[in-house]
Amino acid sequence: MAAQQSDHTPAPFAAPGGPFADPDELAELDDEEEEIEPYGEPRAAGPGLLARVGAELFGTFILVFAGVGTVLYGQYTDVGGSLAVAGAFGIAWVITLATIGRISGGHANPAVTLGAAISGRLSWADLLPYWLAQLVGGALASAVLFLTIPTGLGQLLGKSADKRDMLGGAANGFGPHSPLAHLLASQSVTSTVTFSLGAALLVEAVATAVLVGVFLAVTKREVAGPRTPFVLGMTLAVLMMVTLPITNAGLNPARSTAVAILSPSWALAQLWLFWVAPLLGAALAALLYRAFSSPLPLLGGDPDDEDDDFDDETDGSDGSDDEEGETVPVIRT
Repeated sequence: MAAQQSDHTPAPFAAPGGPFADPDELAELDDEEEEIEPYGEPRAAGPGLLARVGAELFGTFILVFAGVGTVLYGQYTDVGGSLAVAGAFGIAWVITLATIGRISGGHANPAVTLGAAISGRLSWADLLPYWLAQLVGGALASAVLFLTIPTGLGQLLGKSADKRDMLGGAANGFGPHSPLAHLLASQSVTSTVTFSLGAALLVEAVATAVLVGVFLAVTKREVAGPRTPFVLGMTLAVLMMVTLPITNAGLNPARSTAVAILSPSWALAQLWLFWVAPLLGAALAALLYRAFSSPLPLLGGDPDDEDDDFDDETDGSDGSDDEEGETVPVIRT
């Protein structure tokens, strides 16, 4: 059975010899084959849990600060609109992946972390620490943005003078608090047309499932490379352009929670949906990925050597031999 490595094994993009490894590192590893298995299987030593949760806190701060900040101040600048907001979130995730991907995997999203755990990429023991770090990072970013809102800015924009109402424009909502409802109200249009709870639940779940599915697919060992962060960033941006008019684009419980805690009470009352839908979508994507993505070697290997937990128990070793088809790296549970 493979050894427990949850506190020491790097997450995606962190493995020595992996897609982001330095050329000098690769040359060194060529001379030290006993220290690393084929396809960049990580050494026993790697970033500890504290380093990884710290990286997730920092990465989520970047994502929320850049994305929510664009939503907040895009209301009166020339960079507003769905394209600018989606682009800001997408670029922020590219930066996050490039910065902390080799340490923690660059999730910056509880839904992505859940998908990683279900698919076998992350130890279940690390799930709650990752979530806590992401929530703290998002909350800190939201607090910084809240403190920057000038008193009376809302009134200048024809809104309430309350800074919480101003930040509420970046909160996720549905029904009477969907972006469509807010738009109609700002134009003094009376209408019952809005995006319902069912529509919000469906679009958030499906969009997050696509996001997590792409994450698991493009960080697979055989396809991961330097362009992986850009693929993921563009995926997030495209999905946000679809969901922005419906729910203000959640797809990330940490982002939704960070804004809701400093917004009017309606945002907290509707927050449950922006946890339930993304986590359901992430779980579905991870289960489908695990069902249809074989961990068997690409060439050779015996299907009987694999069990349901992606562990190799045939020789009593660390389970790293003949696993060339695994995703890289796997934080074993």
